[in-house]
Amino acid sequence: MDQQPAIVKTDGQDSFSSDLRYQSGFHNHFSSEALPGALPHGQSSPLLCPYGLYAEQVSGTSFTSPRKLNLRSWLYRIKPSVTHEPFKPLEPSHGRLVSEFNDSNSSTTPTQLRWRPVDIPEKPTDFVQGLYTVCGAGSSFLRHGFAIHMYTANKSMDNCAFCNADGDFLIVPQTGRLWITTECGRLQVSPGEIAVLPQGFRFAVDLPDGPSRGYVAEVFGTHFQLPDLGPIGANGLAAPRDFLVPTAWFEESIRPGYIIIQKFGGELFTAKQDFSPFNVVAWHGNYAPYMYDLTTFCPFNTVLVDHGDPSVNTVLTAPTDKPGVALLDFVIFPPRWLVAEHTFRPPYYHRNCMSEFMGLIYGGYEAKADGFVPGGASLHSCMTPHGPDTKTYEATIARGNEAGPHKISDTMAFMFESCLIPRICSWALESPLIDRDYYQCWIGLRSHFTGTRSNDKDGDIENGQKED
Repeated sequence: MDQQPAIVKTDGQDSFSSDLRYQSGFHNHFSSEALPGALPHGQSSPLLCPYGLYAEQVSGTSFTSPRKLNLRSWLYRIKPSVTHEPFKPLEPSHGRLVSEFNDSNSSTTPTQLRWRPVDIPEKPTDFVQGLYTVCGAGSSFLRHGFAIHMYTANKSMDNCAFCNADGDFLIVPQTGRLWITTECGRLQVSPGEIAVLPQGFRFAVDLPDGPSRGYVAEVFGTHFQLPDLGPIGANGLAAPRDFLVPTAWFEESIRPGYIIIQKFGGELFTAKQDFSPFNVVAWHGNYAPYMYDLTTFCPFNTVLVDHGDPSVNTVLTAPTDKPGVALLDFVIFPPRWLVAEHTFRPPYYHRNCMSEFMGLIYGGYEAKADGFVPGGASLHSCMTPHGPDTKTYEATIARGNEAGPHKISDTMAFMFESCLIPRICSWALESPLIDRDYYQCWIGLRSHFTGTRSNDKDGDIENGQKED
């Protein structure tokens, strides 16, 4: 049985979501069984498993990683996942997924970039077919780097499952629910929620609402974890108990011609088998897919003066070996009160050693009055200046120092932030959806300087023009 009480979420609208059961916690050691007694006791790999199941381990870290970092789960399945035909390159090839960033497939620019939302395709397109890379850095082969993708889809995955051997996927749907079936169970993820699908797990995406669109961050060589809280203390930001992990669910039917699509080094390969990969009757471990409702985030903010750094809104981080430096942070800008006195409350003008990719799930973003809409995206790379547009700046200054408390409502923006400099894929730079006039949003910023330069003798001396 489950180690802790299952959380039941139901909307009463369909068979998938009418009895979804989750386990609560972040990187806990979970145990779940869909049939009573399916989990072996006292050992993980007995000679004969209950119900004649096969024991199979999925390792997310090396066997010898420190205990506090070690991630692995044991799956007890009707048939082992090795029972498939050899992998072959996907035909026709996908062509727009990148996991090895170099000058042959991407380029760099310090210019601020912004894209309008991608249209839902007219022809039938599932999650895998509609997934494409926007930018990234590093290499899945070298186990260090990241990729940022977007997706548009209008049909469910049919008789196939996807497996990412390159890294973890963090999926942020912007419109349309996702029903995600995994080897550990099922997840329903709505806009305003996220799902993390760790490296190596097989999953399939169904679209109960029809078309769906969203964002995906991928990290190579590490996994997402909760950020340290430092002086904040023990509570705040994303609480571990608000992360939900699926409970065991399985199907045992024969599925002739079932396809496993494997992402490996940025390329897609396929293998056939005659059964569903979702045949796991029980499992236990701390390596599993999970979801999180962004509205449960507990934000912190300035209560007297100045605008806090965006890092205080970090939900998840994928760390590097350098303390405090992230390969990729997932940061959100949720509804919250602004109360700082004598303070320019929108995000300050800034140049950052990190690179920032932003998306908008719903509502508006406080620093951009126009042009940044739900489903769109922007990229401000390392040390490229950015900040509020002209309209936002002028409206803020006009309110003056006596502006009272103000609540930002009905919005959910987010940022993927990395210490690596991203390379942008050619199709993203050449896209008709790129906003060629993005720079214009700052061109209107005028000087508000009220000082005058002194022309007297003392002033000349102060300015290095001493008379003989």
